[in-house]
Amino acid sequence: MEMTQNYPAQQGFFKRLSIGDWVYAVALCAASLFALSRFGSFMDIYEKAILLLAAPTFAWLGWRWKPVRHLMLILALLSLSATGLYAGNLELANQKFFLKYLLSSQSAILWMSTLFFLSTLFYWGGLILRSDFGASVGSLLCWAAVVMGFTGMLVRWYESYLVGADIGHIPVSNLYEVFVLFALITALFYLYYEQHYATRQLGAFVLLVISAAVGFLLWYSVSRDAAEIQPLVPALQSWWMKIHVPANFIGYGTFALAAMVAVAYLLKSKGWLADRLPALELLDDVMYKAIAVGFAFFTIATILGALWAAEAWGGYWSWDPKETWALIVWLNYAAWLHMRLMKGLRGQVAAWWALMGLLITSFAFLGVNMFLSGLHSYGTL
Repeated sequence: MEMTQNYPAQQGFFKRLSIGDWVYAVALCAASLFALSRFGSFMDIYEKAILLLAAPTFAWLGWRWKPVRHLMLILALLSLSATGLYAGNLELANQKFFLKYLLSSQSAILWMSTLFFLSTLFYWGGLILRSDFGASVGSLLCWAAVVMGFTGMLVRWYESYLVGADIGHIPVSNLYEVFVLFALITALFYLYYEQHYATRQLGAFVLLVISAAVGFLLWYSVSRDAAEIQPLVPALQSWWMKIHVPANFIGYGTFALAAMVAVAYLLKSKGWLADRLPALELLDDVMYKAIAVGFAFFTIATILGALWAAEAWGGYWSWDPKETWALIVWLNYAAWLHMRLMKGLRGQVAAWWALMGLLITSFAFLGVNMFLSGLHSYGTL
């Protein structure tokens, strides 16, 4: 019966698509086929499948949320401009003006960091002063940070191949790269909820955790020269990394987002900033949906990680500290969702639980690398 009810809705969705929507989808498919014809000889069957599936995936995302189209177009223009300026020579990063100050990976990521900090200030200014202008500037700065961050990651991917054809890899392999990924994913999901719920008051809270991540990123870059591109260790030289790590960090990012929304919920429920924050029902809904999305992707990432472990180390599970803490994170949010769906968990208890979940997630993300060692110790501090 449910499938029968949903089918007309899906038909209605496709009927609502415009010519521009279909042109966008066709352009993505054409770009994927071009990339396959150009670089397919360097890919294995799994990488080719990922490339081909990316087109319908991003087409669907662009249909559901139109800003994705503009983001992809701008990223394509900026990253292709950067690769053109390099002309196959990495040394030009310090010689050409636009590479040195804007489009090289390190420059773009520094711009991302600055823009996130500024976005945080404007969001808080807008919240405290009840200024729609301040909040709107914060939102624009957050979008600009997302653009520069993803540009930096795409250019870094290209730069890794300029370092050496055998060194080139997707930039999700160490703490420096995944902290950038974490900041971008958290920001992108927040911007979606900001538009979906037509509220910018939550930006002040979500941008705090993003700014904290960026602050760590800058410290780590300076103290450990972490921005330098390094060859992959043997266990990471796998196509599994291209899907396992992004799925994992969609989980981390949305869990962090839910925790910061929980902070806003707790403040409003206690009467602090009550007249400036959205309704408790809206905050509760955002918190629930963020955790639900994060749990789904974290589950997928855990399964993919087990399959990758079987290929790399000969076993699906080894009770490595990273694996153990990933299981703890999964059980924590599984219990939260169970209590929500089965027992109607709401209110301050749900918010405190979501906030405590951030501590558990943070230890699984970073604490294991700081204090424990194991098979996953690729980015120790």
